[in-house]
Amino acid sequence: MTFPPWSYFVGSAVFHYLGPSFAVLLFSRVAPLGVAGLRIWSAVLVFLLWRRWRRPWRTFNRGTWRTITLWGAVLALMNASFYLAIARLPLATVAAIEFLPVIGLAALGMRTPRNLTALAAAVAGVYLLTDVRLEGEPLGFVFAFANAGLFALYVVVAHRAAQSDAGGIDGLAMAMLVATVFVLPIGGVQAVPVLTDPVALAAGIGVGISSSVIPYVCDQLAMARLSRATYALMVALLPATATVVGLVVLRQVPVPTELAGIGLVIAGVSLHRGER
Repeated sequence: MTFPPWSYFVGSAVFHYLGPSFAVLLFSRVAPLGVAGLRIWSAVLVFLLWRRWRRPWRTFNRGTWRTITLWGAVLALMNASFYLAIARLPLATVAAIEFLPVIGLAALGMRTPRNLTALAAAVAGVYLLTDVRLEGEPLGFVFAFANAGLFALYVVVAHRAAQSDAGGIDGLAMAMLVATVFVLPIGGVQAVPVLTDPVALAAGIGVGISSSVIPYVCDQLAMARLSRATYALMVALLPATATVVGLVVLRQVPVPTELAGIGLVIAGVSLHRGER
């Protein structure tokens, strides 16, 4: 059975913040960089099984390895800055900031009046979501904007990989292995206490599967079928998803302005028609 491309993105959007919302609950036991390390290492355990069976490296050339290495580095730094941000700011705020650089990616590919209107609606919705939650530690915003820039780079690199020999689950598995090399010096020390805490270790593994395995696999399946501009516009759903997840899991109740923002984002994505 073949699913429409947007369905893969919806799966990615739900788990993109469902896992991090559980990670926030872990911060009382593990420091943010330790959680970032756990997320990547537990995902690698899953991908190692795929790698052992598939052995994808046999078909990779030098250009493929360059893309995978960059992809892995971006994943490691993006995850680290993301967790440092949500440790200091509401999840919805980080999600809204994360979308800002992606607006440019979406705008570059918009050619029809309908899609430009869709983009405007999505941007207005994200503005409302951002405007009502500009509160928290200043350092949190530094990490949030760093994460936003890295997320935009992730969209570019992962989309390029998805439409080449470097993409798919094979390429993702190898990129995640590369990410472990970069994240080890970042989160290794902070993750050590988890080794003696079975509850935190199990929770960390759950965060890795729900944050790095399911959404990144869905991303590859979606990116292989969507233009970069279309995918970038769909990223507008992430702040709305984060608001809903923040309500359900973290009890971060949205105000009416946020609900209006969510409505505009959904309207913009619904109005958009894919371009190639």
